Amino acid sequence: MEIEVQGVNIYYEVMGEGRPIVMLHGGHVDHRQMAGDLEPLFVKHSNWKRIYPDLPGHGRTPAKDWIVNQEQVLELVLGFIDKVIPEQTFTLAGLSRGGYLARGIIYTRPASVDGALLIVPARYAVAPASSVSPHVTLVRDESVLGKLKSAEIETFEMLVVQSHRALDKLRADFYPAFELSDADFQNRIMQHYEFSFDVDRLSLPFEKPVLVVVGRQDDSVGYRDAWRMIDQFPRAAFAVLDKAGHLLPLEQEGLFRILTDEWLQRVEEYVGST
Repeated sequence: MEIEVQGVNIYYEVMGEGRPIVMLHGGHVDHRQMAGDLEPLFVKHSNWKRIYPDLPGHGRTPAKDWIVNQEQVLELVLGFIDKVIPEQTFTLAGLSRGGYLARGIIYTRPASVDGALLIVPARYAVAPASSVSPHVTLVRDESVLGKLKSAEIETFEMLVVQSHRALDKLRADFYPAFELSDADFQNRIMQHYEFSFDVDRLSLPFEKPVLVVVGRQDDSVGYRDAWRMIDQFPRAAFAVLDKAGHLLPLEQEGLFRILTDEWLQRVEEYVGST
C-alpha cells in the first residue's frame, strides 16, 4: 500500500487487525527487517494491527530532495501515522535509526504512545569511540564463509555470532533492501542526523511499558548511551545481551523473542487497564 504525506508516497504493509503498532526499521534496510524480527511474536498476540512503513529513501519509499535532515523524516513519520491511524493511540517499535525516530515520537506526542520497544537504538550518526567496543566475532562457523557472495561479506562480518540461519535472514530481509537504499539521501541524513531538540530530555517521564534491548558487543552504537535514557522511562526493562552486536535479533533470536514477548504482555496489560 501507499499513502501520500507532504508529497512523498510512503509505502507500507499492514498485517493483522486490532490495536495499532508502528514498526520503524533501521538505516539502509526496509520494512522487511522489522517484519522478519517481530512477526513471529504475533502468533501468540493476534489482536494487533502491525504497520510496517518503508522510511524515506528506503525500500519503495522515495526520498525527495528537500528531505535533508532527520527532523524532516520525523515529521513525515508523524504525518504518516496521522493518516493511517488518525486520532488513535499506538505502540512503537524501532530498531537503530528507527529507535531514534521512535524516541522523537515519544518526545513529540507522549500521550499518543502506549508503549515502546527500542532495539539497539541509535543516538548519533557515528557513536563516540568511548561508547562502543572494538568489533569481535565470538562464534564463527567456517562452513558458512565459503557460501558468501562478495557483496554479502561486509554485513555478514558485522555478526558477533555467525551462522547459517543468520545468513538466511540477511538474504531474506537485508541484502535485497540494500539495493533499494538511496545513497544520496543516506549521506544527507548522516550529515544532519540529530534532532534540534534533546530527545533524552522529556518534559515528563514516559510512564508506559518500554523495553530497551542492546548488544554487549555492538560496535555501531554500543550500549552505554542507551543506559543514559533509562530515567526517562520508569517502566522500562533494560537488557544488555552477551553474544550480540548491532544485528542482535539475528544473533540472540531466542532470548530476543522471550524479552519482546514479555514486553508485549506488559503493553497489553497497560492498555487493558486504561
